[in-house]
Amino acid sequence: MLKDENEIRVGIDIGGTFTDFVLFDSNRQKLVLHKSLTTPSDPSHGAMLGIEALLEKSNLGLQEVTQVIHGTTLATNSIIERKGANLGFLATKGFLDVLEMGNEQRYDIHDLFLSYPEPLSPRSRRKEIDERIDRDGKVVTPINLEQVRAQIEILLQHDIDALAICFMHSYANPAHEQKAKDFINENFPELKVSISSEIHPQIREYERSSTVA
Repeated sequence: MLKDENEIRVGIDIGGTFTDFVLFDSNRQKLVLHKSLTTPSDPSHGAMLGIEALLEKSNLGLQEVTQVIHGTTLATNSIIERKGANLGFLATKGFLDVLEMGNEQRYDIHDLFLSYPEPLSPRSRRKEIDERIDRDGKVVTPINLEQVRAQIEILLQHDIDALAICFMHSYANPAHEQKAKDFINENFPELKVSISSEIHPQIREYERSSTVA
């Protein structure tokens, strides 16, 4: 398929302080740049204002744009600076420490005193749930939602405002994670809940745990 000769692309990079914009008009071989302040309360607001200013500079209308490419460092900054939510974590019983244990890979095999960053959810904000699904997706131990309630009430004493859930083998059967999420959304609507089977439904519990948390 032939490319549109009048392709007009807009790129947006939302940073912690500034949002950068670039427009490329392939027909006129013209590059237009713009920079504006990021609006932290709603980054999309600043992005839309910047696009309007960029198009005004370019004498183009929004309907003429053929492609928009968006990137942001906001999530990366939040993780590095540890300025995100107070995160709680629910794991299958027996797997509370998977975030510390990792997968035993070392980025320097000769360093005997190697240390790793602390998990975003410290051990005091992590709780176990007595449930189990096997590798084929078969329920071995049904989830007890009243136990989920009790653990959430304990975590709320640690001022959590978001919760990550990673149960064993949820990539094969997400039922327990989904039940827990639905139950928490109904009974603790103030919490923002993420589950590994939606974020990263892949085999290996550490990779799923570290991604969702």
